[in-house]
Amino acid sequence: MIELVLVEDDPRLSELVCQYLQSNDFNVTVFADSQGLIEHVASKTPSVIVLDVMLPDIDGFQLCKILRQLYAGPLLFLTAKNESVDQVIGLELGADDYIVKPVEPRVLLARIQALLRRANKKELSQPTNLAANNILCFGNLKIDKDSRKVTLTNEDIPLTSHEFDMLCKLADNPAKVVKKTTLYTELIGREYDGIDRSADVRISRLRKKLKDNPKSPFRIKTIWGKGFFFVPDAWD
Repeated sequence: MIELVLVEDDPRLSELVCQYLQSNDFNVTVFADSQGLIEHVASKTPSVIVLDVMLPDIDGFQLCKILRQLYAGPLLFLTAKNESVDQVIGLELGADDYIVKPVEPRVLLARIQALLRRANKKELSQPTNLAANNILCFGNLKIDKDSRKVTLTNEDIPLTSHEFDMLCKLADNPAKVVKKTTLYTELIGREYDGIDRSADVRISRLRKKLKDNPKSPFRIKTIWGKGFFFVPDAWD
């Protein structure tokens, strides 16, 4: 069974979600707050975490930052906070998805399964042998696909798994426009609806870490209405 951790302080909602996911072959461990959660995640390494934002003992955003120090798997927020700024904050902190309550259980299940498919696909695609074409070099930028490490001017650049996948997709298509629709279907696991900002948030994080100018990007450009453009000669 798939190990899932649900962090939700509403007992009625928690029971509803738990029962529905259990009926779909998930083994669900429920926490009403952060007590015991960190130790459980560190020792059990669940397949996916569903996290509320408004918890009685700690802010869910702060809890996400703590969890991301020890857990790299799929994590999504399920919360009543529906402001777009909250969604951006959640994604910037490393969440893979952000779902606003109320949500139908089958919709929640579909989003969880999409995250798991993407995580499994990434694991299966990991190369086992070092090959020259698995290292991309653009000036001072080096992307090692085997070790999933990035360096810029010999400085290690720490990226989340999703940021790394986004960078690789762009770097595999240098001097070409990578459409937003492609990024959503291939990396985020759902169709682009014209409103979702997940890709924009990940690109923004990449720019900050790769020392690109956020106000006037010269390394990863936005092509309005189309997608993003990796500039191959901007890394010296």
